[in-house]
Amino acid sequence: MGSIRVAVVMAMVMMVHADIKPQKDFNLQRFGGKWYRVGLAYDSPGFLPYRALLTASMGIVIPLPNGNVNLTMWEQSPAGCLTKTYHYEATSVPGQFSYFSLRHGIVKDITVVDTNYTEYAIVLKNKVFNREYTQVALYARSLKVKNEVYQKYKAFALSRHLPRDSIMTPPPAENCPANGY
Repeated sequence: MGSIRVAVVMAMVMMVHADIKPQKDFNLQRFGGKWYRVGLAYDSPGFLPYRALLTASMGIVIPLPNGNVNLTMWEQSPAGCLTKTYHYEATSVPGQFSYFSLRHGIVKDITVVDTNYTEYAIVLKNKVFNREYTQVALYARSLKVKNEVYQKYKAFALSRHLPRDSIMTPPPAENCPANGY
């Protein structure tokens, strides 16, 4: 994909979500470390049949000196515990990132919408494929979150017009990653 085409797609995605602001005074260093994805809401029609297979996943966020992020995620699948690595490019707005998805062959944007750094983070992922897709994830420093945090995540997902039945909190994965980190 040419660099001009990537820039145009990124500009379109950023314009679509101009109303979404990242965490005020986002601090990448404080955001680094271990997170569990304990909530997920997705507006893709293909998501609903697979929701019963989804488990909470674990990831390690590594802030880089240039403001980019390396993310390693461990996700349970029928084939076992899979490790995925992502490289998020910083944008000019702290708390907003983009990355090129090899799986979909497109640029996706990531916005850390709300976090207190020590307990939870609500993250919005957006992509424009054959239509616009939105995903809201709830990350936590442990596998359990307070009810008020879950309600905040749910309210944000509903405010993005995600279907109520797509908002979920998956059960923990067993032995994924095997060493537990």
